[in-house]
Amino acid sequence: MFQNFDNRSDFSQSAARIAELRQVLKEAGVDGFIVPRADEHQGEYIPPSAARLEWLTGFSGSAGVAIVLKDRAAILVDGRYTLQVRDQVDLSVVTPLSSIDTPLSAYLKSEAAGKKIAYDPWLHTIGEVERLSEIMTASGGELVALADNPVDRIWTDRPQPPKGRAFLHGDNLAGKNAAAKIGEVQTAIAEANADLTVLTDPSSIAWLFNIRGADVDHTPLMLAFAIVPADGRPRLYVDPDKLEPGIAGHLASLADIGSPQAFEPDLADLVKARAAGLDPALAAARLAEIVETAGGHIVELADPARLPRAIKNEGELSGSRAAHRRDGVAMVRFLAWLDRQVPGSIDEIGAAERLEAFRAEAGEADGVSLADISFDTIAGAGPNGAIVHYRVNRDTNRTLGAGELFLIDSGAQYLDGTTDITRTVPIGEPEPIMRTRFTQVLKGMIAISLARFPKGTRGVDIDVLARIALWKAGCDYAHGTGHGVGAFLAVHEGPQSISRRGMAVLHPGMIVSNEPGYYKEGAFGIRIENLVIVRPAEDIAEGDAPMHGFETLTLAPIDRRLIDPVLLTEEERGWLNAYHASVRETLSDALSADDATWLEAATRPI
Repeated sequence: MFQNFDNRSDFSQSAARIAELRQVLKEAGVDGFIVPRADEHQGEYIPPSAARLEWLTGFSGSAGVAIVLKDRAAILVDGRYTLQVRDQVDLSVVTPLSSIDTPLSAYLKSEAAGKKIAYDPWLHTIGEVERLSEIMTASGGELVALADNPVDRIWTDRPQPPKGRAFLHGDNLAGKNAAAKIGEVQTAIAEANADLTVLTDPSSIAWLFNIRGADVDHTPLMLAFAIVPADGRPRLYVDPDKLEPGIAGHLASLADIGSPQAFEPDLADLVKARAAGLDPALAAARLAEIVETAGGHIVELADPARLPRAIKNEGELSGSRAAHRRDGVAMVRFLAWLDRQVPGSIDEIGAAERLEAFRAEAGEADGVSLADISFDTIAGAGPNGAIVHYRVNRDTNRTLGAGELFLIDSGAQYLDGTTDITRTVPIGEPEPIMRTRFTQVLKGMIAISLARFPKGTRGVDIDVLARIALWKAGCDYAHGTGHGVGAFLAVHEGPQSISRRGMAVLHPGMIVSNEPGYYKEGAFGIRIENLVIVRPAEDIAEGDAPMHGFETLTLAPIDRRLIDPVLLTEEERGWLNAYHASVRETLSDALSADDATWLEAATRPI
């Protein structure tokens, strides 16, 4: 099993740890400290050694920030975690707040005016520090960078940094060799009038050098930094214990290899009187300190690997399609199996374990082993389904009971592609309100699937399409409609998204999720998710301009028992029937007779 179901969240020591932290802050002469869920790479995927927020507060979500003041502490989380956080922190010590209603800047302005608030410059981006500094200065306070993280001082049993073994990602899977990618990135650096850039995102480094690793759970990343000059050989800074001789030799043909300890002094030496391109949204504030102290000049430069990484080439798209066909077989086998179980006989952990086993079997049958799952499976029965990013553990494990909904959001890491799919199914007979809400969610998902849009359209421009049916019913959901997905990389990838904050343009070749939802606290959750590819713009008969659209990657039936056909338009029914016909025609030959028969019934036209 790739997933561990132990309950890792524990806030029993939180009060003592926060008290100890306050003593350290007092000795440092500051009034508070900001503890983000971040590491030096500013990524969503962090190793245990960087899980400071979880260690301090007990909160295990993938996004959040705490601020500890002399007399109070708060943790700010977005809509995905507003339910989870209340169960995971000591409410007598830490106050949970919505980061949407009260962003960190607003909290500092209201609660820390006139105070000295400290931060670790490795754990905040350049842009974030600039914004927070302005807020603190305007309120008569000060934002203070600390050379040593005070949480690390009291975290005496902190895990060691990871040493996962790196491995090559073949050019046949990557679709382009590393030398060509390096050339493209160097051209972008030169065009930005920079002499070099620092790549801090491990996904960008993985993409650039066609390398994968095992430093974080479920995402094949090698934690490292790279300095890429506009001309000449890049430098890659990575723990040598991660590189077997063959891997080290391959990388040495592309770049000079240095130890992590050499990164800061080398950067300081290289940027003297030179222009360093740094991404203010991704690069740690510490990097700006190094450049400016060394006499270098900072040029704002968006990570030049990020956009080409997001726009998949034909090799990557071909691999993703193959991965989704394979994953579709596993999903159909799982859904058919689940449908045969007696209500009350299966629990959340049992369902997650069975799905992972089906994925492993599908990979073996197809000759492409399951490398990992792409994230901890969200398997929520009944009220647990209303917790958007619920992670089942042995303490919360719930039986799938009659009359409930079961939401399962899961994905796989195959060498040729990353998958992410959510399906919601009824256990026994669903209530009418469940069918109504499910159909409203489905209408939003179909609206995105059918969308046509001109060049330059951003995710924010089409997010409303997924919500309008719910809005008309007085409902909504507190998460984005879609996130970018990598090619055997991170299941959450930028810059693309479909959300209220999705300001990046949607380019052909980008993969993005399509996942509206609805959550009734204490009762049930609904989410339907497919992955889609942005298609090149095409002419429309009698139209004035070519329009982009989406190609659906995911292949698995959407539960007909939860659909109220009366609420669907003719166009929506047409899309659903065509989608189900595609699922049936693509997957049936790879299924057993019993599962093929089940799929035939599950995909009957509505």
